[in-house]
Amino acid sequence: MPVTHRPARSLRVLLDPPNPALAVHLGLQPDIEVVTSATARPEVALVEDLASVTALLEDHPECRVLVATGSAHPGLREAALAAGAAGLVLRDGPVGELAECMRRAATGETVVDPALAGP
Repeated sequence: MPVTHRPARSLRVLLDPPNPALAVHLGLQPDIEVVTSATARPEVALVEDLASVTALLEDHPECRVLVATGSAHPGLREAALAAGAAGLVLRDGPVGELAECMRRAATGETVVDPALAGP
């Protein structure tokens, strides 16, 4: 059940591609509102490929974009940050940790999951 009492200012988050199950779980966070389109002016977007980072930032440069991945690939962190991403997070990590990464990214912090940081 979605949270009905949200703070006056919720963090608008876009999931690209849409992930209904994750949207429900994130929607349970009292300060996160999942939006379905970039026209809703999300503050943070969670994407799964690097091309989406560039495309989203071209149209919405104020949006902080996090790249979600299932595992560390050589050079992925550097490529994501070079594309303008605000960080790299685990796709299947705990929802609470993902929400915290989104909050940190929204404040301007670069967020890289320690499991993806590499040596």
